[in-house]
Amino acid sequence: MKDKIFGVLQRVGRSFMLPIAILPVAGLLLGLGSSFTNTTTIETYGLQWLLGDKTILHALLVIMNAVGSAIFDNLPLIFAVGVAIGMAKKEKEVSALSAVIAYFVMNVSINAMLKISGKILADGSIAKDVLDGTITSVCGIQSLQMGVFGGIIVGLGVAALHNRFYKIELPNALSFFGGTRFVPIISTVVYLFVGILMYFIWPTVQNGIYALGGVVTGTGYFGTLLFGIIKRALIPFGLHHVFYMPFWQTAVGGTMEVAGHMVEGGQNIFFAQLADSANIEHFSADATRYFSGEFIFMIFGLPGAALAMYKCAKPEKKKQAGSLLLSATLACMFTGITEPLEFSFLFVAPALFAVQVVLAGSAYMIAHILNIAVGLTFSGGLLDFFLFGILQGNEKTSWMLVIPVGIVYFLLYYFIFSFLIKKFDFKTPGREDDDTETKLYTKADVNARKAAKDVKSSDGKEAAAADELSQTISRGLGGKANISDVDCCATRLRITVIDPEKVNDALLKSTGASGVVHKGQGVQIIYGPRVTVIKSDLEDYLASVTEEHFEDDAAENNTAGADEAKNENAASTTDSTPASDKAQGSNVEKEPTSTVIISSPMTGIAADLSTAPDEAFASKMMGDGAVVTPEEGVVVAPEDGTVLFVFDTKHALGFTTDSGIGMIIHVGIDTVKLEGKGFDVQVEAGQHVNKGDVLMKLDLDYLKANAPSVTTPVICTELKDNQKIRLITDGAIKAGEPLYAVDTYEK
Repeated sequence: MKDKIFGVLQRVGRSFMLPIAILPVAGLLLGLGSSFTNTTTIETYGLQWLLGDKTILHALLVIMNAVGSAIFDNLPLIFAVGVAIGMAKKEKEVSALSAVIAYFVMNVSINAMLKISGKILADGSIAKDVLDGTITSVCGIQSLQMGVFGGIIVGLGVAALHNRFYKIELPNALSFFGGTRFVPIISTVVYLFVGILMYFIWPTVQNGIYALGGVVTGTGYFGTLLFGIIKRALIPFGLHHVFYMPFWQTAVGGTMEVAGHMVEGGQNIFFAQLADSANIEHFSADATRYFSGEFIFMIFGLPGAALAMYKCAKPEKKKQAGSLLLSATLACMFTGITEPLEFSFLFVAPALFAVQVVLAGSAYMIAHILNIAVGLTFSGGLLDFFLFGILQGNEKTSWMLVIPVGIVYFLLYYFIFSFLIKKFDFKTPGREDDDTETKLYTKADVNARKAAKDVKSSDGKEAAAADELSQTISRGLGGKANISDVDCCATRLRITVIDPEKVNDALLKSTGASGVVHKGQGVQIIYGPRVTVIKSDLEDYLASVTEEHFEDDAAENNTAGADEAKNENAASTTDSTPASDKAQGSNVEKEPTSTVIISSPMTGIAADLSTAPDEAFASKMMGDGAVVTPEEGVVVAPEDGTVLFVFDTKHALGFTTDSGIGMIIHVGIDTVKLEGKGFDVQVEAGQHVNKGDVLMKLDLDYLKANAPSVTTPVICTELKDNQKIRLITDGAIKAGEPLYAVDTYEK
């Protein structure tokens, strides 16, 4: 249980990195924009001619400032999407879209509750008895001030729903809404109620957040020391993002009114002050206490440790160790990326890492004591130090104090590390045994070791837990190496193979396929509406196994496949009657107990389904029915019923009559390749229509010029064993006239 929780927290921490990655760019835009549009700065350096009001550069910098502010203002939405992507296992783009939808749904639900309760008045103003700062504008929606927590709640929740439901299979009548299409649907429903729930519980949560923040802020400088030590101690576990993010982005890190707005979170407060720097005498050190100290040990302290390791290296390894340590030091100083150095301490001498944790934690506290208020976007490197310290002026940031304190820390790191390395003979870079490679370790080394153990413990059974259906499909297609492309349409799994001779039809049919169609290197496997889930599973399977797995079982597969093919051929030689006809053969002479008439959805020429210019339709692999070659570009509802789905490429739609007959109207042959061109759909999934209502309009000239055929199969996809199709009209037919009958016989 503990390992599972730890693993989830690690994934949560990693998921924060995607939205965090935008902060340096936003901070750069905001930093440059605010710095060089500041009247005092322009006058101090005599730059009115270049950066003064109404100059081109001034206009550009104002825009940069606005763009940077926009990113920080919408961080909750950015986190909702970023966390959803980071936590989703597969089909991440679906998770991202669902997160956006859920975020808006949640805030609209909260907005509705605020209006119902009278906290937001009819004219859009906030009631007088509402505490200032508790209601804010979220993407134009008046909602509770949830900050980044609101985005994280959406991101984590949607990711959980996505991972649970993105492969869900629904009943055939609703199968179009299965798989990934179900995720935004369930997210909408869930977050409608989450929004209502948040209205009631968020005030209590908010009080808890303030109390948690009070533990650090209420203990003054000691609280800052505690924060710094915990953050650095969590680095090896990858959980530091989970710890510090609330302090940077939520009320845990404090609140402050800036330019008339209540702002939450240390980093948000700093950038709000930066955007209003003309009216700020000195940036708040209480807000920057969560990161200003990083400049001290990243620019000065850790380079001192690197120098100590270089000096302690063996003479014959000094050159190699020096080059490695120099590159790691430059990365640390300029970008604030400390991983190469810190992980080397952890691997070879955990005691050195303990020293680093204490020294780094104290740097946060000293920066707070000295009222140093230098902001950052990602980490404490020279670039952020220049933008948010030096450029903003010493009067606002006290950046000059970083230099003398940094020099002291450089010496502390250097002498403490030198003493401990020599005293305990720590095997830091350049002091390894002669048979050990000189290197700097990273987090990747930790993951690699864990992965190696996992592979070893699996005992070579890589595909043991793989999806059996996907495994069989893969083998039937000749193995992973023979599969070039995987796609699907409304009912068919469309595969491009390298060598068509390796495809085993019998094996593919054993997976529940109603038929297999070959077209050169293209293979179409008919599964019906559930094909989208099968496609997703197959893609996951192919991504998770290696070709060696197929080769291990090749002989067994070939033998089994040959036997199945032989048996199938023998069966087809002795009895060529279609399975559906055999099942219904005993009913031919009997009278049906009931009959449902299906009318033509088009005006044109009707014919038996066997005449369809497509093997899959003609052989009734997808179901039975008829074809209509249209002469007019209008498709209407054949009977009263409901539109089940409209395929993405608009060429096909699912329909169920009020009498319970499930159908597919598939306009033309291979029209999926037209990607929706030539089709103008007039309805949407779930819509109830009456017989004769227009479903779609067609550009027949375009379809005839670009599709192999416009002949349209009108098929029943869910016929029971005791049901049979009887063609009524063969020849000219008008939309709405009887096309065929569905006869039901006694079982």
